[in-house]
Amino acid sequence: MLSLTTPNEWHYRAEKYLLTGNYSQAASLYEEAIAIEPDVKSYYWYLGLMLLLQEQDVEAQTTWLIAMMEGEPEQVELWNSELVIVLQTEAERQEELKEYSIAKKIRQNIKEFSPQDIHNLLHLLQLAIKLDVYTGEDLQELGIIEILQSQSIVEVNLELLLQSLQNLLTYDPLHPLTLNFVEECLPYCKNNTQDLLIILLPAALDIGYSQKQFSIAVKLCELYLNLSPNNTEFISHLSSLYQNIGQYEKGIASAKLLFSLVEEVADKVFANRQILRGLMSTGGHWEESYYVYQRQEKLIKFLIEDNHTQLDVSRIARLFNANFFTPYIEDNPINTRNIQNQLLQICQVNINNLEQEHIEKYSQGNLNRKTQKQINKKLNIGYLSHCLRSHSVGWLARWLFQHHDRDKFQVNGYFINTNPTLDPLHEWYLTKVDKTYKSNDYLQLADEIYQDEIDILIDLDSITLDTTCDIIALKPAPIQVTWLGWDASGSPSVDYFIADPYVLPESAQEYYTEKIWRLPHTYIGVDGFEVSVPTVRREELDIPNDAIVYFCGQRGFKRHPDITRLQLQIIKEVPNSYFLIKGMSDEESTRVFFEELADKEGVEISQLRFLPGVISESVHRANLGIADIVLDTYPYNGATTTLETLWMCIPMVTKVGEQFAARNSYTMMMNAGITEGIAWTDEEYVEWGVRLGKDEALRQQIAWKLRQSRKTSPLWNGKQFTREMEKAYTQMWEIYTSS
Repeated sequence: MLSLTTPNEWHYRAEKYLLTGNYSQAASLYEEAIAIEPDVKSYYWYLGLMLLLQEQDVEAQTTWLIAMMEGEPEQVELWNSELVIVLQTEAERQEELKEYSIAKKIRQNIKEFSPQDIHNLLHLLQLAIKLDVYTGEDLQELGIIEILQSQSIVEVNLELLLQSLQNLLTYDPLHPLTLNFVEECLPYCKNNTQDLLIILLPAALDIGYSQKQFSIAVKLCELYLNLSPNNTEFISHLSSLYQNIGQYEKGIASAKLLFSLVEEVADKVFANRQILRGLMSTGGHWEESYYVYQRQEKLIKFLIEDNHTQLDVSRIARLFNANFFTPYIEDNPINTRNIQNQLLQICQVNINNLEQEHIEKYSQGNLNRKTQKQINKKLNIGYLSHCLRSHSVGWLARWLFQHHDRDKFQVNGYFINTNPTLDPLHEWYLTKVDKTYKSNDYLQLADEIYQDEIDILIDLDSITLDTTCDIIALKPAPIQVTWLGWDASGSPSVDYFIADPYVLPESAQEYYTEKIWRLPHTYIGVDGFEVSVPTVRREELDIPNDAIVYFCGQRGFKRHPDITRLQLQIIKEVPNSYFLIKGMSDEESTRVFFEELADKEGVEISQLRFLPGVISESVHRANLGIADIVLDTYPYNGATTTLETLWMCIPMVTKVGEQFAARNSYTMMMNAGITEGIAWTDEEYVEWGVRLGKDEALRQQIAWKLRQSRKTSPLWNGKQFTREMEKAYTQMWEIYTSS
C-alpha cells in the first residue's frame, strides 16, 4: 500500500498515469485511496472518470451515484458541481488532443448531471459537427434553443456562442433549425454586432450565391438588420438577394435606403446601380429607370473625372459592374464603351495600388516561364466562371469542353461561387476538366491559377461577377481572354475579346481596349439542345388553332419600351394574332407595362398571354413550339434564346444595332443561313413581323432552311467551333512567345 497522506498526493500520482493513457493503473490507485479515505469524494469523481475512459460507462456512473447517495441536497449540489468540473477539465484536454469521440462521451455525462449547462451543450454541438454526426435535430435534442429562448438572458460565453454559430452555418446552413438558432443568438450579440457581421455576411453570401438558396440568405440578412437597421453592408447585399428571389419592390426599397445612407461617390454609384437593377428587373418601371440611368452616368463620369485612386477592395469590386445596364437602355457603343473603358481603368489603377506585390509576382513569374516553356508542351487553358452550371453560359460553353483535344491542351476549371445542390450540368463540368478548383476568394483563385502555370485564362463572366473582375485585374496568366459573357469588360488586363465578323464589324476596334479576335464564322457553336415534351398548348391558353402566335421570352430589363411598341404594332397589323410573353420579372408590373402600352397602340388586351417559367430548360425549349414567330428584343438581343429558337426551326425577327449585344441574333441567323427577319430599322422590324405573320409559306420555307442548317451550319457544329477556338489559342500563344 502506498504511503500517501493527502488527496493532492493521490491525484498527483494518478495524473501521471492519466496523461500516459494508463487508465487502469490510475483507477487502481483511486480504488486504493477510497479504501483508505472513503469520505474524500474527489476520489470517486476521478475513479469514475478512469472507468469512463476505459469504456466502462455503467461502472463509472454507479461510482458517482454511490458517492452521492447519502448526502443532503445542499451537499449533493456541491458534489455535483465538483464532478462536473473534473469532467470538463478532462473533456477540454481530450479536445486539445483532437480525441473528439472521447470528449463527446465525457460531455454527454456532464449533460446528465448538468442538463442546463449551455456551454457544455454548445461544446457537444461542435463535437457532433467535428465528428460529422450532426443531423440537424441535435439543436432540438440538446435543448440549446429552448435555453437561449428563456425569458431571462442566460450567462453565456460569447466567443463560444459565435464559434458554434459559425460552425453550424458552415456545416448545415439549410436546416430550418439553423435559422432558429441564429435568431436566438441575436439578443446575446447586440453589443457585438461587428463580430456577428463577420460570421453572418459571408455565410449569407455563400448560401445565396454558391448554394443558390437565396431565401435563406435573405432571412439571415433580415435577422442581422433587426440588430443594426442601417448597416450598409447588409442592406447592399439584401437589395440584390431580394431581387434574386423575385421580391423586386423590397429590393428597390433596400437600394433606395442604401443610396440615402452612403456619402462617398463610389458608394453612391453602387447604390444607384442597385436601384436601377431593381427597377429594370421588374419589367415595368422604365420611366423611373431612365432617370436613375441618367443619374448613374453622371455619377460614373464624376468618379472618372475626379480620378479616385484611394478606393478599398470592396468599393472597387462594386464599381466593376456599375455600368452593367447600359446596353439594355441604349445602343451607342462609341460613347458607352468609352465610359466603360475609363471606369475599368480606374478600377485597375486602384487594384494596382492595393495588390502591387501580387501583380509583380505574377508578372515576373509569367515572364520567366515564357522563356522556359518547351515548344511541344501542352498549352494550359484555364476557364474562370461562376456560370458553369444550369445557366445560359453553362449550356452554351459545354461543347467546347466536350470536344477539347486533350492531347494538345490541359484544361482546368476555376469555379467561383459555384456549389449548387442537384445541378447535373455543373457535375458534368467537373468531369470535363483535368483539374477543378473552387473558391470565393479572389486571391486564392488567382494564386491557384498562377501556381498551375495557366498559359491562357478564359474569362466567361466579363463584368457580371466582381470576383472574376478582381482575379482578371491581377493578371495571374500571361494571356487573358474574355468570351461569351455580357460583352468585353474594358479591363486593361484582358488581351483579347472573342467575336466573329458579324457580331462586331472592323470599325468596332476603335472603341475596345481589348484586341478583338474574330473567329472565321461564329463566336459560338453548339451541337444542339435537349428538347423535352411541351407543357403548354393553345387550347389551355384559349388560343384558336388557326391563330398566329408571336412569342417573346426575355427578362424584364431586355423589354425596352421602344421595341415593345414595335412588337405591339405587329400584333395590331396581323389579324387573329396573339402575343405570348414570358420572362423573369415581376408579374403584376409586367402586366401593367404591357397592358398600358397595348392600350396606347390600340391592341386588345385579350390578345396578350403571360406564361409562367418552367424549371426544366428542355421543357422551355419544347414550349417554344407553340409560337409561329419569335420577336427578338433590342437594344439587347437574345443570345441563348435566339439559338434555342433557331434550333426549334421557328422564324424570328431581330433588329440589328451597333453594339455587341444588339448583333447577337444577327450573327446567329446569318450563320444559320437565314436573312429573312433581319431588320436594320424600326420600320423593317415591323414589316418583317407582319409579313411573317401573314405569309405561312414563307414561315414554312424558313423552318425548312433551319432544319437543313443543322447539317451544314457552323452554328450547329461544336467540334468545328472547338477546333477554331483551339487554333485561336495556339495563335495567341505564338504571338505572345514571339513578341
